[in-house]
Amino acid sequence: MSEPETRAGFVAVIGAPNAGKSTLVNALVGQKVAIVSPKAQTTRARLMGIAIDGHAQILLVDTPGIFEPRRRLDRAMVAAAWAGAQDADVILLVIDAATGMNSAVRRIVESLGERQHPLLLVLNKIDLVKKPALLALSMDLTAKLKPDSVFMISAAQGDGVADVKCALVDAMPAGPWLYPEDEVSDATDRMIAAELTREQIVNQLHQELPYATAVETETWEDRPDGSTSIRQQILVARDSQKAIVIGKGGQRLKAIGAGAREEIAKHLGRPVHLFLHVKVNPRWDEDRGLYREIGLEWAD
Repeated sequence: MSEPETRAGFVAVIGAPNAGKSTLVNALVGQKVAIVSPKAQTTRARLMGIAIDGHAQILLVDTPGIFEPRRRLDRAMVAAAWAGAQDADVILLVIDAATGMNSAVRRIVESLGERQHPLLLVLNKIDLVKKPALLALSMDLTAKLKPDSVFMISAAQGDGVADVKCALVDAMPAGPWLYPEDEVSDATDRMIAAELTREQIVNQLHQELPYATAVETETWEDRPDGSTSIRQQILVARDSQKAIVIGKGGQRLKAIGAGAREEIAKHLGRPVHLFLHVKVNPRWDEDRGLYREIGLEWAD
C-alpha cells in the first residue's frame, strides 16, 4: 500500500483583540507558542504555531487583534493581521461569543465580505454565553459571512478544539511539509524569550501600566554548563512607568524576572540566568530596529 499523501498549508487566525486567538493556537499546537493574557492587544507580531495531525502540517499564523489603529505601532499590528489573512490558504475567524457583535467585529465582518479564501468561523468562550444568545450570534454571522464551517468552542477548556483541528486538516492543500516535524513555531528563541518577559509584565501589572512597553533581548550566551544567560531591557515611555515596573525596593521587577525566567527555562528545556533592566525612551515605538526585532513591518 502507498503512503497517504502529505498536506501542508497556512491558516490565518484573525479576530478582534482578546477573542482568544493565541489560546486557540496553543491548544491546536498542543503546547505554548504564543503568549496569553486576559488583556486585549497582547499579541503584537505575526507568530506562527505549527500543528501536526497525521500526515497534515497546519501552519497557524497567530495575528494581532484587528482594531481601530491610532499609533504607528497600532497600524503595524493591524497591517500584520490583514497581511496574514491575504497570504493564507484558510482564514480562521475567532469571535468572542461573550462580547458578540461589537464595532471591532463588525469592521472585520465587512472586510471579509469579498475574501478569496475558505473561511472557518469559530465562536469562542461559549461557556460564558447563554444558548439563545449564542445561537442568535451564530445565525447573524452565518448570514453575513457565509462561512464554510462554524464551530462553537471554549479554547481555554479545550472543548471543540479537536473538531476545529480536523476541519483544518481537511482544508490543507496536498504538498510536502514546510517545516521539520519537531518544530512548533517559526519564532526564534530570542523573540520568544522577549515575548515571555512581556507576558509577565502584562499579566503582573494589570491596569497599572498601559501598553507603552516593549522588551528587547540584548545578549544571549549559551554557557558550557548547559545553561543560558540572557540580558533584556524593558522599554517604557516615562519615568513614572519605570517606577511602576521596578516597584518598591525592586520587588516588582524581581517578580517579573522570576516568572519570565521560569517560562523561558521551560521553553528552552535548560536552566536560564535572566538579567532585566528598565530604560526610559519616550519614542521607543519609533525605532525601526525594534519593529524588526518583534517581526513587524514599519508602518507609515
